[in-house]
Amino acid sequence: MTLTITPAKLSGTVTPPPSKSQAHRFLIAAALAEGESVIHDLVMSEDIQATLRCLEELGAAFSWEGHSLYILGMAANPMSPLRRMALPHLDCGESGSTLRFLIPIALAVRGGGVFTGHGRLMERPQGPYFDLFRQKGVFYEQKDRVLTVQGLLTPGEYALPGNVSSQFFTGLLYALPLLDGPSVLRPTTPLESEGYLHMTLQAMAQFGVELPVSLSLPPHYHPQGNQTYRPAHVTVEADWSQAGFWYAARFLGNAVTVQGLNESSAQGDRVIARQLEALQGPGELELDVSGCPDLVPPLAAMAALRTGETTRLTNASRLRMKESDRLASVTAVLTALGADIEEGPDFLTIRGRETLAGGVSVDSFNDHRIAMMTAIAATRCQQPVTLTGGESVNKSYPDFWEEYQRLGGKLTCGT
Repeated sequence: MTLTITPAKLSGTVTPPPSKSQAHRFLIAAALAEGESVIHDLVMSEDIQATLRCLEELGAAFSWEGHSLYILGMAANPMSPLRRMALPHLDCGESGSTLRFLIPIALAVRGGGVFTGHGRLMERPQGPYFDLFRQKGVFYEQKDRVLTVQGLLTPGEYALPGNVSSQFFTGLLYALPLLDGPSVLRPTTPLESEGYLHMTLQAMAQFGVELPVSLSLPPHYHPQGNQTYRPAHVTVEADWSQAGFWYAARFLGNAVTVQGLNESSAQGDRVIARQLEALQGPGELELDVSGCPDLVPPLAAMAALRTGETTRLTNASRLRMKESDRLASVTAVLTALGADIEEGPDFLTIRGRETLAGGVSVDSFNDHRIAMMTAIAATRCQQPVTLTGGESVNKSYPDFWEEYQRLGGKLTCGT
């Protein structure tokens, strides 16, 4: 889908969609439980569809009533007959969370699985899992964009680096309590994106699985075995990651008010509120984004229009392996729009300007966050901006373009 965005001021109140990160976690816990759970305020983005599709293949069942999903769990436990079934085939779409969360869960529940994906998904690194599997005697093979894992997870110590992705930890945190004995999950380096692990632990607790955490630095996790997830009724809270784009719109001079957010949320991306305050202040600014990589596109849009000031977004190397190489795609799009931005190996340096020229055609790189960044930045361009790949927002925010127009955004849809 090609969109032409004519610069126009946005105005009004917006509630971000339900949190995709929290929804993944609730769905997995509910699917593992014994009995029926209900998840309210769930939006069917492409990533959530991928998780649902895979959880059905693993053994859960679902039915809809409005925006509420009823889940009949698979009653996962160490003696589950599911382990004697054939390996499931799990199509993870383009969802990195779905893939990394479900690899150890599939091992614990079904003795493994055959994983496929689309876009850049199967290129994203799985090294921490592969290192563990070699130690634990779990078979894995990645060939022709298909990953096969087979074997049984056994209780014990699991050590992996904390600076690659918290998604590896979340997958193991869900799976290890289902084994027939206690385990220890130990980061070998300081944890990045630790807020996502708080979300995981919170979701697990809501479904009856408690997990002791040591007070060491970095913390060690101590899953007790033989646990059973219990059904629950939960509501998905609004998404701070998506709120970042509306905060960016406000910074760029649009009269947008963001509502419906949980100020005490476990979502790490709630840091956007503090980052906005920092960006509004004078002087050179450095923001460490290691704990909030998904906020880089809206932060970069704000920095590009922080008139006369320099902003550095640092510790961002993990953005190289998102839906796009997000350091490169952010740089390409903002440069085309007229921003002064420099890409480094793990950082962006942005020198703010008063306005952006626009008048160009840019690509979303099939990356939902690049598409939304472009839309927000276009409100401060002097000329219209043409965006190809606008449908990429369906990955996480299917209603984004409708909301954008409702707030006054001007769009013309091409072919």
